[in-house]
Amino acid sequence: MLNLIVIVILAYLVGSIPTGILVTKKVTGKDIRELGSGNAGGTNVSRVLGWKYGTLVILLDALKGSVAVILISRLYLGSFPFPNATPFDDFTLVQIIAGVSAIIGHIWTIFAGFKGGKGIATGLGVLVAVVTVDLLLAFAIFLIVVSVSRYISLGSITAAVSVPLIMIIRENVFHVDISGYHTLLPFAVAIALLVLYTHRANVDRLIHGNENKFSFSKKKS
Repeated sequence: MLNLIVIVILAYLVGSIPTGILVTKKVTGKDIRELGSGNAGGTNVSRVLGWKYGTLVILLDALKGSVAVILISRLYLGSFPFPNATPFDDFTLVQIIAGVSAIIGHIWTIFAGFKGGKGIATGLGVLVAVVTVDLLLAFAIFLIVVSVSRYISLGSITAAVSVPLIMIIRENVFHVDISGYHTLLPFAVAIALLVLYTHRANVDRLIHGNENKFSFSKKKS
């Protein structure tokens, strides 16, 4: 049990690193949560500081998810503390637990009063470590949706929902043998549901037509 607890704590702490807050503080001396939409994620950093800093934050946030899955999960010593009744093999379950812990850390960061970002970039970092092809296809969909609509939130939601759908289509329509398909599909669905939950306010604004559109230029004050 101690081994798994250590993995959860370390993954949570890595996910909790408030990259958006740190980058904005370094550049402006201000708290990103007091600027723009008030969110600590890369999208709001893009609005406030421009797309270059926003992209940097998104990449760093994604890296947190990948580190949790690829590196921290390797601390697993092969002694599961309880009977594994899930459809996942033990190590894949540990990877999923580490990835979810990092996402939770990003959304509710202990280093910034439990108020962080929405978890989309960290979630994508987790997915890119386990379903790379499906994630890349979903990222292409994200770019298309954002370029057409100029809504980052709509692109994020669409991409997150696209990952499990792409997996289903590749496995069952094109008969691609996705390694660990039955193990990873429920995880991808769970990530999509979490993204929908953290973007519920954005969904409401999209429905009512008052969601902020993305611009490549720095927002003027």
